[in-house]
Amino acid sequence: MAARNGSFCRDVKLRHLEDDRTVHQEAANRNTQYTLPPEKVNANPKLATQRDDDDRTPLHWATSYNHLSIVELLVQTKNFDPDTKALASTKPVRSLPGSIRVWLRCLDNAGQTALHFCASKTNLDAARKLIARKASARVRDRRGQYALHRAAAIGSIPIVQLLLDTQSPLNATDDAGFTALHHEGHGDAALVLLRAGAETDNKTVDGDLAISLAPDATVRSFIVNSAAREGIDL
Repeated sequence: MAARNGSFCRDVKLRHLEDDRTVHQEAANRNTQYTLPPEKVNANPKLATQRDDDDRTPLHWATSYNHLSIVELLVQTKNFDPDTKALASTKPVRSLPGSIRVWLRCLDNAGQTALHFCASKTNLDAARKLIARKASARVRDRRGQYALHRAAAIGSIPIVQLLLDTQSPLNATDDAGFTALHHEGHGDAALVLLRAGAETDNKTVDGDLAISLAPDATVRSFIVNSAAREGIDL
């Protein structure tokens, strides 16, 4: 009987621990197959837009960790705003596990929307869900970057194309004078930008052309030769 009671108490304790997890922690679960119980949000819809100690909503975490089912749940909640920004915070991040706090310190994401996170993490399906819910590709973060800057830096052709199709500004510069083409360092995505009409004569605040920022001679040669074959003047 004592063993049975002990097992019952452990089960109750585990259930309480699960109930006590915030929606932010649920959305930041590293298991991408994890699904947030809908009743947790349905019982209190305000949880879907609540900010944690680092001024992020559950949507920012769900898009960062590619939890498509959680994104689908959150976008259906009342007062959903696909363009809400993750804001800078000077408060310590206490609401999330230690490993995630380390990740936060390594990533400057102040002012990014969920679409920025999708671009940075190459989460194409989540990006499509957000855009279907009218997320804007024309929102800058605090470094002056659009989601397109981030997609170009990662070299994600599908997300670059998706954002271009959603009227993202192509030649806009960030605070350092970088266009999306300046950020692109993988070759293939640069061609997508060039075909779309990316300007090649824009210079950064330090005077650099995009082609001069190619990561190495191989990538630079690939871009130059591919552009020449398509009649694009660099």
